[in-house]
Amino acid sequence: MSLFLYNTLTRRKEAFAPGDPNRVTMYVCGPTVYNYAHIGNARPVVVFDVLFRLLRQRHPNVVYARNYTDVDDKINAAAKAQNVAIDIVSQKFAAIYAEDMAALGALAPTLEPRATQHIGGMIAMIERLIAQGHAYAAEGHVLFNVPSYEGYGALSKRARDDMVAGARVEVAPYKKDPADFVLWKPSTPDLPGWDSPWGRGRPGWHIECSGMIETHLGETIDIHGGGNDLIFPHHENELAQSTCAHGQKPLARYWLHNGFLTLDKEKMSKSLGNFVTVNDLLKDHAGEAIRWALLSAHYRQPLDWSDDTLGRAKRTLNRLYGALEQVASIQPARTEPSSALCEALDDDLNTPKAMAELSVLAARLNQTKEPSEQAQLKGELLAGGALLGVLQQSPQSWLAAAPKSKTVDAAEVERLIAARNAARKARDFTEADRIRAQIHALGVTIEDRADGTRWRLTE
Repeated sequence: MSLFLYNTLTRRKEAFAPGDPNRVTMYVCGPTVYNYAHIGNARPVVVFDVLFRLLRQRHPNVVYARNYTDVDDKINAAAKAQNVAIDIVSQKFAAIYAEDMAALGALAPTLEPRATQHIGGMIAMIERLIAQGHAYAAEGHVLFNVPSYEGYGALSKRARDDMVAGARVEVAPYKKDPADFVLWKPSTPDLPGWDSPWGRGRPGWHIECSGMIETHLGETIDIHGGGNDLIFPHHENELAQSTCAHGQKPLARYWLHNGFLTLDKEKMSKSLGNFVTVNDLLKDHAGEAIRWALLSAHYRQPLDWSDDTLGRAKRTLNRLYGALEQVASIQPARTEPSSALCEALDDDLNTPKAMAELSVLAARLNQTKEPSEQAQLKGELLAGGALLGVLQQSPQSWLAAAPKSKTVDAAEVERLIAARNAARKARDFTEADRIRAQIHALGVTIEDRADGTRWRLTE
């Protein structure tokens, strides 16, 4: 079965056909590094990580770039408030971001370009746009001339008046058209800036991504991704300026966008103050559980974040790891993920359906006692988990791990289990039950099996 992806540009699912099957290119807009990433910022990271894993199974070379926006007015404000240079702020939060996303099981992208390292390429692109009549300089600014590009609005499908209102464009006398957007803007002495033909200044947000894509991936890439909130104005503007700078060549063959993550049914946003950071979540919850929760809804649908969402994720992973732990001594077969799981992901990354297939495999694994079938099912479960970026640790580690907000004295648990086993051997079942209750009071669940007593923390 071919991989089908929903293309925002055409508003339909399309069979994925890269320009060069031997070099698939994907660019996903990364963070503006001025603060901790909230859990909504992590959703595209996890979604496109699954796509990256899937593409790498099918193609010999997948070049995945996710950028860092490290020059921006928000970074400038944070640096000014702390009385430090912008790179102090951006480097700090870029490092935290990378560590937090790795804790969610996200593979490192092939490339992680930073905007400040590509200023020269951005200036060169702006110069070409001016020469072609698609941009103009005015009072130290350079603006993209929106009416010069007839295709403007094709991605967002917005009416012109809605685009002007939605962009919250600055009303400025030097603009030829209200929809025109900034490619370059002047910097005062207290702000970061670079020399350019239009004076000392800094790039606009949209030209940053176009410049980095051109430098590392080429004029037309296979996949451009990001959150729904980036469709307009960011991706619409990227598409316009890149298309015009490259002789009307398309910027991307497929545009993919994930749905919003909400908190109490409202869009999660730092500006609204209703958000929870990944860094804080990781203090109390396993990264793999957070990842499972983020994949539990189809990527194009909204996902409401709550303790219940995380609780369901943990319980499901406990069942999957429990099934694997039952066959810990069985060597898994070297096999591909199950066809049902692959078919689910080939259908526009249907992760809920793929995850349900993992539960089916685990249930079958629990039921069979035939070693060859156990090996096959275990292999398929692990292979499918690897494609989704889960089941990446040993079952024993997962089931015995304490939540970070809760600790237990493992030696004391083992001592009590030994005492209970001795009482049972002596047929003192009253004492054995008393000790079991004592163990349970510690927040520990025990399970008596043929190979001994196993324990794990109670959910």
